[in-house]
Amino acid sequence: MKTRRQFIATASCAAVSLMFMGSRGISWAADVITKITKTDEEWKKMLTPKQFDILREEGTEAPFSSPLNKEHRTGTFVCAGCGLELFPSKFKFDSGTGWPSFFDTIPGHIETKSDNKLLMERTEYHCARCGGHQGHVFHDGPAPTGLRYCNNGEALNFIPDESKKE
Repeated sequence: MKTRRQFIATASCAAVSLMFMGSRGISWAADVITKITKTDEEWKKMLTPKQFDILREEGTEAPFSSPLNKEHRTGTFVCAGCGLELFPSKFKFDSGTGWPSFFDTIPGHIETKSDNKLLMERTEYHCARCGGHQGHVFHDGPAPTGLRYCNNGEALNFIPDESKKE
């Protein structure tokens, strides 16, 4: 059983989180994500070799190779592995790095972990549903978050808004 002090602390943290999210103009409620698990053989049947390398083996595509760098329509960027919505187009910006970049995500749709593969600590992020590797997040992005989600274009598909009106 929680004490009154624990309850007040939890409620206060929740209120501050909601105020912060509201100040960024985010209107999504955090979804409950049902995990997807598949064998490597199942993933290989549904992904291209390049997508498999990035999403399942944490590879990286060459900079400036993704057609999504030039995608400027209104819509949503979704995980190429499972279709989970990750970024609305209004969060995309040109970082000049050669990879599609976003300053925020849809709450609860990504998970992060520490990555020390290049002898420096970075934060890697994955799709919360299928665990597909998307890219790394850095603290050199624009306002309002100051974050740059540097994404592999092969790990995403783009769904324009006009295709959702059917």
